[in-house]
Amino acid sequence: MRERFVVVQNVTLGITGASGIPIAFALLKELLSNNFKGDIRVNLIITQAGLITIKQETEISLSSNPNQTKDILVTALALENPDNLFVYTNNDWFSPVASGSSVSDAMVICPCSMATLGKIASGIGDDLLCRAADVILKERKNLVLVPRETPLSAIHLANMQKLAELGVAIVPPIPAFYTHPQTIDDIIKFIVSRILDQLRINNDISPRWSSE
Repeated sequence: MRERFVVVQNVTLGITGASGIPIAFALLKELLSNNFKGDIRVNLIITQAGLITIKQETEISLSSNPNQTKDILVTALALENPDNLFVYTNNDWFSPVASGSSVSDAMVICPCSMATLGKIASGIGDDLLCRAADVILKERKNLVLVPRETPLSAIHLANMQKLAELGVAIVPPIPAFYTHPQTIDDIIKFIVSRILDQLRINNDISPRWSSE
């Protein structure tokens, strides 16, 4: 079993309109869990399309008001360290994550739509989410994208290759079956574990490959 420890303390989590909200919520819950002793701050940005997909996939209705959204998520997800959650609207240009002067240690977009991925690959920062990702890139911090689309076009693949060559971690939510998952939750935990690995956050929430 791996000992849990935290290398990063400030993570920006972006949620777009792609499918995969249960993975995003499981990741958010884990980042703010007592497993990390409340050492991680999460800056949360949800796109307008993300709000729609959240309603469709989880039946949780969030508000365009960031304070109300935080209150709803804290209750619905039973977040253990709510004081470490900071929610920003996607047009809040005064948010800390919009500037390199207060850049996060790492950023993950989960799930990441192909439209968002394409804008990031092209350097288009016309909303807070894409601007925050652009800041992470220019400041040479850790950017993790969890793209959710199938099948992938040549355009999608080219954009992913372009970002991968810049050091971006591309982590499609693909399950493994050597862990013998018994439930959907087991599959989600495996994917969340791999995302945490790329964020440099050690964890043991899913079984590892082992000769034992």
